[in-house]
Amino acid sequence: MALSPLRLFWGSFRVFLLALFYLTGVAEAASVVVSDRDGQPLANAVVEIYYAEGAAVPVQQARMIQRNAAFHPTVMAVPVGSQVTFPNEDTTRHHVYSFSPAKTFELNLYLQETPAPVTFDQTGVVVLGCNIHDAMQAFIVVSDAPFAETTGSDGRLDAPNLPPGNHRVRVWHPRLDDNQQIWWEGEITPDTPLEVRLELNALPQPPPRVSPLQQRFRQAAGS
Repeated sequence: MALSPLRLFWGSFRVFLLALFYLTGVAEAASVVVSDRDGQPLANAVVEIYYAEGAAVPVQQARMIQRNAAFHPTVMAVPVGSQVTFPNEDTTRHHVYSFSPAKTFELNLYLQETPAPVTFDQTGVVVLGCNIHDAMQAFIVVSDAPFAETTGSDGRLDAPNLPPGNHRVRVWHPRLDDNQQIWWEGEITPDTPLEVRLELNALPQPPPRVSPLQQRFRQAAGS
């Protein structure tokens, strides 16, 4: 049975699109899996992929929530120039601070409110703490890479829009080194999964210990 002119047109157009796909080098997908030296998946690893040098990366509006005397998320990656707010969802006061070279700031004692956002205008790892709760710790990685994301609980992330070719990769994890400024570096190729095994040299954070004074303070505050 002869094909209609319309079906012939769409068939030819699909062939044209496929040819254009392969000839113009459109974006491709790749994946990264991060684990420790024993092969256990590592969540909260930041993966940066560098390509399209000089391309502007849109800034973000992000939130680092305080809930149950902990930061959520524990690790966040944001582009340079992004703003982050620190809402307090607890019934106790928090005093968020950082002394990191990439960003030094303090948000003085506040309760169930959200201070003005903080702008992160310099690349680097920003270590967060709370002056009231010593066990509270989180990290904001400020990146100038076109792609920067954190791995999930399975240690995996997908980069769906990579141009053809090899691209420089950096991987960071809070326990890579005690100074928390060490990165793993390598390369990735689209459509080829990259497996990264990290040597975790930093000591794990000790479990929180609540002093009798803090216990009385929390009981009085109803937390």
